[in-house]
Amino acid sequence: MSDTQQFDVIVIGAGPAGYHAAIRAAQLGMKTACIDAALGKDGKPALGGTCLRVGCIPSKALLDSSRQFWNMGHIFGDHGISFDNAKIDVSAMVGRKDKIVKQFTGGIAQLFKANKITAFYGFGTLHAGNVVKVKQHDGSEVELKGTNVILAAGSDSIELPFAKFDGQHIVDNVGALDFTEVPKRLGVIGAGVIGLELGSVWNRLGAKVTILEAMPDFLAAADGEAAKVAAREFKKQGLDIQLGAKVSKAEVKNGEVHLTYTDAKGEQNIVVDKLLVAVGRKAASKGLLADGTGVQLDERGRIVVDEHCHTGVDGVWAVGDCVRGPMLAHKGFEEGIAVAELIAGLPGHVNFDTIPWVIYTEPEIAWVGKTEEQLKAEGIPYKAGSFPFAAVGRAVAMAEPAGFVKVLAHAETDRVLGMHLVGANVSELVHEGVLTMEFSGSADDLARICHAHPSLSEAVHDAAMAVHKRAIHKAN
Repeated sequence: MSDTQQFDVIVIGAGPAGYHAAIRAAQLGMKTACIDAALGKDGKPALGGTCLRVGCIPSKALLDSSRQFWNMGHIFGDHGISFDNAKIDVSAMVGRKDKIVKQFTGGIAQLFKANKITAFYGFGTLHAGNVVKVKQHDGSEVELKGTNVILAAGSDSIELPFAKFDGQHIVDNVGALDFTEVPKRLGVIGAGVIGLELGSVWNRLGAKVTILEAMPDFLAAADGEAAKVAAREFKKQGLDIQLGAKVSKAEVKNGEVHLTYTDAKGEQNIVVDKLLVAVGRKAASKGLLADGTGVQLDERGRIVVDEHCHTGVDGVWAVGDCVRGPMLAHKGFEEGIAVAELIAGLPGHVNFDTIPWVIYTEPEIAWVGKTEEQLKAEGIPYKAGSFPFAAVGRAVAMAEPAGFVKVLAHAETDRVLGMHLVGANVSELVHEGVLTMEFSGSADDLARICHAHPSLSEAVHDAAMAVHKRAIHKAN
């Protein structure tokens, strides 16, 4: 067709993986288009995907607001700061969050413009022969053809058959970011990242939060010791986390949600005002592929790719949440950039062994590499060194003594195999472990690097020294 627009690279999806891919492709001199269907609260196109619009960024804004309020009632007194009758204006808090989101979605639009990326707003579907048809929001359809197509469709919240989202009483992360008032009782299904972070937000603001987790272990993906320390802190904050609790029913009656679940004691019932369902996410691959593309989906609806994010179909790639691997924005960033570089004939690469994980609760939880449980299961000989923030001067001065840092190193080579952290700002400190592992560094390397005093990073230094039982500030 003569009216088919031609591009070197077409990206479907402008979330973290997609917009990074599009910008890097454009930087490398390729004529690039990016398609995205999302609309903001104002009904206008909003780039940035789940992460920017209704995920990572807005949740951090609310976490920070709620933390300020929590500190007023729980920590400020220790600093000698007093005040009367602190209040939270939920609409102002949510408005601040919305303003931040708009700033960043607009920022991506400006980056597209600066890099001469053609944006299409609507739903893109891949057809055979690298043709992409876009049903735009105004109802019109455009046809594009790309030498390369990068699928970056992202992910959607998983909905439970017995707890359908109604946007008012039963919500996903989107709804839980936009409550108009603090619910008296908030139920959460799932003690994962979303459940813990948003549960923490509303708990700090005064909601009675009950988190029901079907698994018998808390944060099974994390290091066992780190999970145990974090769980203890959450309990102190009043979060009620019930493990081995399998929910079977959620009914809305008279503006309340009646929940039925089964645990070790048998059948239980609780009533809440709002229910957040946070049981995970699934690849948003529905409607993405027309018949005959040759692109394969796995049993979970994810696009099948090789280690280079190639689908096996000439010129078709896939990145981010819609493929294998952790559903993390920064993993998507790296895959998007790597694929753009591979298309340009450069060596693109993502090291899955050094992707950091962070849960932005209070205290934060972060890790990179192997857990102690994994090392034991794999029969890898290791040494562990840990250090508590309670012995770090800066942490105590900040009134943030909870948590610790643990360094895991190979017993023979001393190479760092993992780092696990619970505490204030550990989302930043974990990158000491990432860098050390990327450069194949040892625990001794970390122990011999001078760290500023007083700083939270000293916990990393002392934990690395503790691997060889030479920590100065604790008994070895």
